[in-house]
Amino acid sequence: MTIQPSRSSASTARGTALVTGATSGLGAEFAHQLASGGYNIVLVARDLARLEAVAADLRSRYGVTAEVLKADLTNVDERAIVEQRLHSADAPISYLVNNAGYGLAQEFESNSIDDEERMLEILATVPLRLSHAVLGGMLSRGSGTVLTVASIAAGAPLGLYSAAKTWPLSFSRWANAQYRHRGLTFTAVAPGFVRTEFHARLGIERADMAPKWMWLDASFVVRSALRSAARGRAVSVPSVRYKLIWALMKVTQPLIMVFVARASRAASANGS
Repeated sequence: MTIQPSRSSASTARGTALVTGATSGLGAEFAHQLASGGYNIVLVARDLARLEAVAADLRSRYGVTAEVLKADLTNVDERAIVEQRLHSADAPISYLVNNAGYGLAQEFESNSIDDEERMLEILATVPLRLSHAVLGGMLSRGSGTVLTVASIAAGAPLGLYSAAKTWPLSFSRWANAQYRHRGLTFTAVAPGFVRTEFHARLGIERADMAPKWMWLDASFVVRSALRSAARGRAVSVPSVRYKLIWALMKVTQPLIMVFVARASRAASANGS
């Protein structure tokens, strides 16, 4: 479904950006900031009513074209529709934001393997496939941006979520080096705690997760990420506080892993 703009047109836009997980949180903020910067938008998410509401708001505020694609990206057939849209030569995508994702509230051993596998798919396989789908067209045009949401959690051993979020960091570093000389940039944004619906969906109170000083506004995170992408940076870590935490985590990660391993062995010994 496409919502036509009330003013301006695709011919005067900077290009078209496709944003996944676009109905709330960082995804909605990416859509708004890209639209305010002159991009037409393709919104991808599972909730059609919310998609249409966001699209109508973008049209009203910024006069851009807002196209809606309802899709569960872990569903092969529905994901194929999004991949086909990314392949389009008639209405090319010049900016891809891989934002869709979620976490699981329980520990690894308490979750079903199917739930863990679906989370891994949405955090790693989906951005892999969508990035590959848009790549050919971007290369033929000699320009394009792929921005993928990672996490500061990728720097710490915190289960499958953390492990999966290392993928966009590694991939973006490689892809940015591989394709930047051909006009394409790849950026992974690694925010810390952000004020969105993410933790509420897990049934976790913000106060239980981290102190107030560690929480960032979605608008700031997105501005920082878009600025980093415009400068061709492979990784964006928003805010000085998280840059310091990121640096500290790199130094202390081996010690943390030793501590986790020892604690695990001790727990096993006490339980046997």
